[in-house]
Amino acid sequence: MGPDVPLLNDYKQEFFWKRFPQTVLGGPRFKLGYCAPTYTYVNQIILFLIPWVFGGVGTVLYQLNILEDYWASILAAGLMLLAAFIIQGLSLWVRRKSVAVETFTSENTLADEDEFDFSSCAGSETIKFIIPGKKYLINTVFHSILAGALCGLGTWYLLPNRLMILYVNTGATAVLFVFGWVTVCIGEYSLIINTAVETATFQPQDTYEVNALTRPLYIFAFIAVDLAYRFTVNPVLLETAQILHIIFVFLPILWAIGILPPVDALVLWVLEQVLEFVFGGSPMATNVRLFVMFTVSAGVVIATFFIPNTLGVVLFTTGMGFILSLDLGQLETSFRLCCSTADGSEPRPKYSSHRIGWQLGWKEILIYISIFILMLTEAGLLHWFARNSTTSGISPQTILSYILIVTLVGWKICQEIQGAFILFGLFRNPFFPKGIRTVQVFKQKRTILMKVALIQRILLNYISPFAMLAYLSVDSSLQYIHTASLCIGFTRAFRMVWQYTENALLEVVVIAIVRLATLHSTLVWWNTLGTGIQLLMVGIIRDRFFQAVTKLKFALTVLVSSWTEKKQRRKSSSAIIILNIILFPVVLIIIALASALSAPLLPLFTLPVFLVGFPRPNKSWPGSVGDAACICPDSVYYQHMRHNLAAAFCTAFSAGSLGNPTPGCHYLCRFQDRLVWVFILERGFGYCCINIKGLELQETSCHTAEARRVDEVFEMSFEQNNQARTCSLNHHFSNILTPSTVLPVLVYSDARNVLTGIIDSLENLKHLKEDYAKVFIWVLLQYIKNKSKSEQVQDNQPLQQNTTWLEENIVTSMRTGSCKGRKNSFSINSEIFPDWSDEDIFELESIGKKTGIHPVKNMTGIQQMTTKPIITSIPGSLETQSLSSDINDEELPNRTPMYGHPATDKGKHRLMETSTHEMVPAVFSSPYSHELKVPENWRSGPFPSLLLQELLKSFPEDWYSFVLNLLDIFHSDEKNSIIFEVIGDTTLKEMYSHVVMSCYGIMLGTDSIIPSPNQVFKVYSGDMPWSLGLDWLTQKPELLALALKAFRYTFKLMFDKACLGPVENFAELVSYLEEYDKNWFIGMVSEPQWRQAVLQEKPYLFSLGYDPSLSLYTGRVLSLQEMLLHVGQLNAEAIRGQWANLSWELLYATNDDEERYSIQAHPVLLRNLTVQSANPPLGYPIYSSPSIHVSLF
Repeated sequence: MGPDVPLLNDYKQEFFWKRFPQTVLGGPRFKLGYCAPTYTYVNQIILFLIPWVFGGVGTVLYQLNILEDYWASILAAGLMLLAAFIIQGLSLWVRRKSVAVETFTSENTLADEDEFDFSSCAGSETIKFIIPGKKYLINTVFHSILAGALCGLGTWYLLPNRLMILYVNTGATAVLFVFGWVTVCIGEYSLIINTAVETATFQPQDTYEVNALTRPLYIFAFIAVDLAYRFTVNPVLLETAQILHIIFVFLPILWAIGILPPVDALVLWVLEQVLEFVFGGSPMATNVRLFVMFTVSAGVVIATFFIPNTLGVVLFTTGMGFILSLDLGQLETSFRLCCSTADGSEPRPKYSSHRIGWQLGWKEILIYISIFILMLTEAGLLHWFARNSTTSGISPQTILSYILIVTLVGWKICQEIQGAFILFGLFRNPFFPKGIRTVQVFKQKRTILMKVALIQRILLNYISPFAMLAYLSVDSSLQYIHTASLCIGFTRAFRMVWQYTENALLEVVVIAIVRLATLHSTLVWWNTLGTGIQLLMVGIIRDRFFQAVTKLKFALTVLVSSWTEKKQRRKSSSAIIILNIILFPVVLIIIALASALSAPLLPLFTLPVFLVGFPRPNKSWPGSVGDAACICPDSVYYQHMRHNLAAAFCTAFSAGSLGNPTPGCHYLCRFQDRLVWVFILERGFGYCCINIKGLELQETSCHTAEARRVDEVFEMSFEQNNQARTCSLNHHFSNILTPSTVLPVLVYSDARNVLTGIIDSLENLKHLKEDYAKVFIWVLLQYIKNKSKSEQVQDNQPLQQNTTWLEENIVTSMRTGSCKGRKNSFSINSEIFPDWSDEDIFELESIGKKTGIHPVKNMTGIQQMTTKPIITSIPGSLETQSLSSDINDEELPNRTPMYGHPATDKGKHRLMETSTHEMVPAVFSSPYSHELKVPENWRSGPFPSLLLQELLKSFPEDWYSFVLNLLDIFHSDEKNSIIFEVIGDTTLKEMYSHVVMSCYGIMLGTDSIIPSPNQVFKVYSGDMPWSLGLDWLTQKPELLALALKAFRYTFKLMFDKACLGPVENFAELVSYLEEYDKNWFIGMVSEPQWRQAVLQEKPYLFSLGYDPSLSLYTGRVLSLQEMLLHVGQLNAEAIRGQWANLSWELLYATNDDEERYSIQAHPVLLRNLTVQSANPPLGYPIYSSPSIHVSLF
């Protein structure tokens, strides 16, 4: 796709130009895209001007001194309230009427979806078109009342006499009166007639009709300031009211360009900003925690105001600041885990054993209590001594200022050298290990850095908090604590010491430097603020300054890359760049405004056309974290690695190699074909909460292009040779990704192999057929042994708890097809036609039905089978159903001829001979053999007697005896003699030989023909061809599971022998099988057991697959091992800006074209990966974790 792909296709452009005027005017639809009667437009104009008419009546009566201003407002409000109820009642009546006759009306299916058949000026279709109405009755009433209040207050707000008092200018009064009423009419229309679709859209769906309140809310806010000025004459409020009256007339423009946030986003944003900068807290991982923490923090500030003693204030604010900075959510998690595992009602999850730094336990609680007591003692004693001290020497704050400055410099140096790049990512760190390719090499090279990291942790976590507490405790402005501003300032300061130690240290040092620089001079206005408010102001300036810097870098990156990246160079690029250069002061103002509002810088369509996005909460998206993801089979790999990755991030955070873990930071991790997106949600003392997202593994062209650039950036940073320059420039400085560090993480390494030369080797297939009986004997004996032990345990339990093994451990889903016509079906296998021993050259299979068998995992590890009928083809026909859940039958390769022998006529009389096994009690020669007997329903064979006798000749008796010798089931002093008796028991041997060779004949055929690769793949995947004994086997799900398990073990054995060499003896073969049983899962990727094995951390997994596009058989091996994960930090403002554009483009412009410009690959902005990482429905990560607690210790 070229760079000049349309930003919006023709249909979306037409749609956009119909929607945008509606947004500007607040809801009237004057551009429809089709011809409509004139009265539809006239009706909308009348309804639009109704508030102005009612307000005008009140205004005229006031100006004529007939009514007072408040009575004029009440009159306008009453008229508007009555009109609103009439309008909504009419809409409700029309909708109910139309529902009653809806079934009798015929619709024009060829008409546009938004086209109406207008019949008259007041017809039902006209009313439904102009006044859609409310979904909920309560909103009908509530919005009507708000409409009346809005009209009344708007009349009061825009009275000409009041405007003359503010501006003393007739022209200004007239302009503000006219355009002010336009603003009020827009808000009224959006509230009561038809809600416009806002460019500032936060929720994908307006379920509760909240968007209708957005515009009236802002009008009420402006009016509230004016009312405050009228009732409390204040010069500051006068100036504010004058400014707001001017801004009031520009509200329609602000609504149209989407600067003002909707109600839900506004509430969350305000709560976060107040919690962070006023109360000293942090953005929270969930909305519930945000509301709770905001309420508690506000209560602490209020309580501080009423504490009479300054010592009590210091102790209270210090203690509450420390408590509120802890992750109190761990208390709930620990309590739930204890309740669920104490009585054994719920098994402890496997991942709970993975300790991610500190987990809240009794040791951690003791440490927290010790810190709590120590800091209260320090703060209390220092404040008491400072208050009662009469010495006039050097003040304690001066000494502490120098200590804090040295601490900040030392900590920053130690932290800076932990990462791969220094000085804001411009130069490579000369101390960071080079040529990193293996885990062992990295651990050896980072030894010195880890020692420096220890110093960094001591300075940050132990020295700086207590030094800052000492600095604040001896501050002289604590004597004036009983003012609202000082209460807020010091409550925030004492909490910031623990909540954001790094930021608090920087802010206190800035205050200390200013005071040291002004020792011999006085800044009256600055000193009167008090230390608490000074720190608050420095904190806001610090945050907005760093936001402005990152936004400026993002803007320059978009601007420059639009020309330097050839694939991003559009025909309009040169004109846009020239305009940006000419209007660069305007661009700087936009960046400054976005930074002041803490709003994203929105690049329209990701072009260098910048707008201010609406302020939104830190998460950027509504809803809880981890609620939605585009789940697919690959999601399990991210689900497995999340706790190991979180543990690795714990180590990196504590060492300082990932910088300051501030809420809003984004990290990108790369390992093999996996891309992991990590987002910091919350931060406190000793912890942070992160969200982990996994991006798609099936890479598209855009995904591949950006992933390749990510690999280049990481390889240049971490895998360059030692001969490279010590302190080189970062050649990818303009990229939004800055490499940070390398993390050893325990993950699954994915290796895929082409099996050409292995699965199609005649020698290998011959070994597979020879080894199957041996493997099945071992699998069957292990199963019988385990079953015997479990039955012995059950015998010791109460009778009511005794259930069969099948009832307890097997979940079998049997969907067996009809066997009608099966007796008349034909098969070329020699068990049906024993007189012909050769195979047809086309490898014909049964004409009838065959059963697709799919494993179902049970509690003991046995893979049960589900069977479903699958139609099998005759030569020249097409199969109509899937052979397995993985591969369509038409995608399989053309059938290859089997390797057979010349035909020999053996006579047809043997065809009619059938097996006549009778279920007689087994008589064992050894009394111990009954512990190894097979179930009775397995003993009846499916084959004719003579055919079974031929099969029994291939039974490996020596292997059977060898495996019996290894069984650990008989616990007696005479174990060897017991084993000798059991081996010599011919009844037991015949029982096993019949079962094993019957399954052998069903799985691989009863003749000596070597199976084809196609047949091997089908049997491996559980799609066995129909034969005489298949029905007998499918009726025994346990035996079927064991047979398939043995076949998969045999195939893996064939694969290992082809790669590693032949098996020398029986002992080596047993070691192979024990390794498979203990450390391997051998199956299919599509099976649910594969996912369970990954989550249970099986060391190795193996799967056989088929690639229909290349006609190749493939093997896939997952191995659990510690691997190096490359981690880089992303420009947070670049991510917020692209997400803001994505939200606007999809939710407002509805530009969901999969080939749109803004989703194309951009190797510098990583645009495609950023779109993927957004929350659904706008993004499509295949995995999104819930909030994960990560310790910073």
